[in-house]
Amino acid sequence: MSAWRPCDDGIHIAVRVTPRGGREALGPGTPEHFAARISAPPVDGAANAALLALVAREFGVAKRSVTLTGGATARLKRLHITGDPATLGVIATERMG
Repeated sequence: MSAWRPCDDGIHIAVRVTPRGGREALGPGTPEHFAARISAPPVDGAANAALLALVAREFGVAKRSVTLTGGATARLKRLHITGDPATLGVIATERMG
């Protein structure tokens, strides 16, 4: 499976999260997922909220356009980003290096 795939109203991405990872960043991980470093701890959904904000910023969309669709308590998470699939796909490809 690819780190991202298009859908009718945006794209789906897979992200492996490292909470308390210092500087926040989203970059290439493996061909199956992106890698995200989040400074927030994995307590009370803080890391998930920080991840959604990071992905929204990196993809240039509003926070409400990014939703967690799987892996709420796991390191590997599935996200849906609403927007133009072609534009988001270009950004995803660039982020994968």
